[in-house]
Amino acid sequence: MALMHRLATCQHAVRAARLAAYSHQSPPALHNIDPAASRTRRRLLRCDWRQDSLRNQRCPRPAPCCSFCTAAATTVASSEQTRNTAGKPLHNVVKILRDRGLLQEVSSPDLERLASQETFPVYCGFDPTADSLHLGNLLGIIVLRWFAICGHTPVALLGGATGRVGDPSGKSAERPILSEDNIEHNVQSIQALLQRLLSQNGEQGIPEPVLLNNLDWFGTMPLLTFLRQVGKFARVGSMLAKDSVRSRMESESGISYTEFTYQLLQGYDFVHLQREHGCRVQIGGSDQWGNITAGTDLIRRLGSEYGREPPQCFGLTFPLLTSSDGKKWGKSEGGALWLSAEKMSPFKLYQYLLNNTTDQDVIRYLKMLTFLPLDRIQSLEADMQQSDYEPNTAQRLLAEEVIGFVHGDEGVSAALTATQALQPGATTALDAATLEAIASDVPSASLDKGQVVGQPLVQVMVASGLQPSKAASKRMIKGGGVQVNNVRITSEDHEVSLADLIEGRLLLLAAGKKNKLLVRHHILTQSPF
Repeated sequence: MALMHRLATCQHAVRAARLAAYSHQSPPALHNIDPAASRTRRRLLRCDWRQDSLRNQRCPRPAPCCSFCTAAATTVASSEQTRNTAGKPLHNVVKILRDRGLLQEVSSPDLERLASQETFPVYCGFDPTADSLHLGNLLGIIVLRWFAICGHTPVALLGGATGRVGDPSGKSAERPILSEDNIEHNVQSIQALLQRLLSQNGEQGIPEPVLLNNLDWFGTMPLLTFLRQVGKFARVGSMLAKDSVRSRMESESGISYTEFTYQLLQGYDFVHLQREHGCRVQIGGSDQWGNITAGTDLIRRLGSEYGREPPQCFGLTFPLLTSSDGKKWGKSEGGALWLSAEKMSPFKLYQYLLNNTTDQDVIRYLKMLTFLPLDRIQSLEADMQQSDYEPNTAQRLLAEEVIGFVHGDEGVSAALTATQALQPGATTALDAATLEAIASDVPSASLDKGQVVGQPLVQVMVASGLQPSKAASKRMIKGGGVQVNNVRITSEDHEVSLADLIEGRLLLLAAGKKNKLLVRHHILTQSPF
C-alpha cells in the first residue's frame, strides 16, 4: 500500500509537470516529493501515451499495459529498497576495484561518490559466440559480483541480437556468422552459467542478479524505427574514431557495415537498460571502452533532443588478463579456458592455473580473480620472500579459489583428487570421474576383452605399450615400481581381473613414479562376463 501511495503521489506531480512542460509554464516544485518519486517523474513523462494525447492528464494505458509506466513502477520498487538500506553505509566499490587492480578507466570520477551514496543496477554484456564463457569473461562476472556485494543490482545482458552481428573489438577479421539455432543454444547455455555464478551462496542482503536478452527489444524493432529514433543521433565521425573501427579499417580485411554498426547497437542497449531498468553503469573489458562511451553519449544526445536532462550514466572498464610480459593470459594449447565443466573439466582448469602462473603474476591474479581479503594476499606476498616458503603455495591457492567460485566445492575436490592421482607414487583411491578427468594428461591405450581380463599383468603392460617386454615388466614388479589403480603389485604372476577395472572399463597402470598409462576397455560395460 505504501508503494502504491508513493507511485500515486508521484503521478499527481507528473501530470502537473506534463501540462506545464507542454504549455511552456514553469513546472511545479517537486522538492517535497520523495527521492523515488522525483527520479520516477522523468520516466513517466516518457510513457507511450505522451505521443498520442498530451492534453489528457492521465495515461489511458497505465501499468502493466504501458511499458514505460510499468518500468516506472519497477523503478519506484527498486528505489524503495534503496531507501530501506539508506541508513546503512555503502562500501566504496570503485575503491575496492581500484585496490584489486580491476579498474582501468571510468568515465567520470563522480561514480565513486554516487556509488557510495546510493545503489543502482550495473550491467555487463556477454555475446553468445560459444556455448560457454571463458576465463577472460570471468573478470566481468567478478566485477559484477563486487558491485552486488556492495549493494548494487547486477544485470547480465545476453547478446541475442548483438551476437548475430559480431563485435569487431580486438579482432583482426570478421567473426563467422552462426546459425540461428546455434546462437539460441549458446544463449541458453551462457544464461544458465551466469545465473549460477551470479546467484551462488545466496548471501543475505546481496541483490539477486537480473538476466536479460537484447533480442527482446531489437528483435521487434523495425530498421526504419531504429534509424529514425537512434541512428539520427549517431555521429559518423565519432564512430570512425573508435579504436576498434580504426584498426580494422587500416587492416587488410577492412570492416563490414554490419560490424561498423555494432557500437550503435551496444550503445542503444545502454539507453534501453537505463530507461527500463534504471541502469546507471556499464562495465566491460578495456577493449570495450569505445562501445561503452557510445552508450553514454547516446543517452546524453537522446535526452537533450527531447528537452530532458538525462541521468548521469557511467562507463567503467577493467584490464584484460595479461601476464607480466604483456602477453594475453588465459589460453591453453587447446584454445580457450572454458568455465563450463562440459567443455573443460575442473581438473584441467586447475592444472592450467597451477602450472602457468608465475610468481611475478600470482599476487596480481589473486587480487583480480578471487574474493580473498587483501590483507591475506599481502601476507602471502610477504611469505613468498621468506626462505621457508613452499613453492607454488600461492598458485595452489589461486587455483582452488577460482575453481571454487566457478565449480563449487565439488569441483575443487575433483580437481584435487585428480591432481593427487597423477603425482609420482600416488596412492589416491580412484574412481571413473577422476580417471576421465586426467585422461587427456596421460597416455592411453584401448585393448580388447581378451587382452585384459584374465591376462597376466606383465602381458597387459606389454600389450598397452607401457613396457617393451615381459622381462622388463617382471623386473619392474620385482623392484616394487608397478601399480594398478594406485595399488602396488608385488607378484610377478598377478592377473588382471574384472574387479580391477573401474566401472568395468578403466585401468590405470604405473611403471615407476612418473610413467603412467590409462587402459580403456569399453566392451566390458556391454558384456560383463
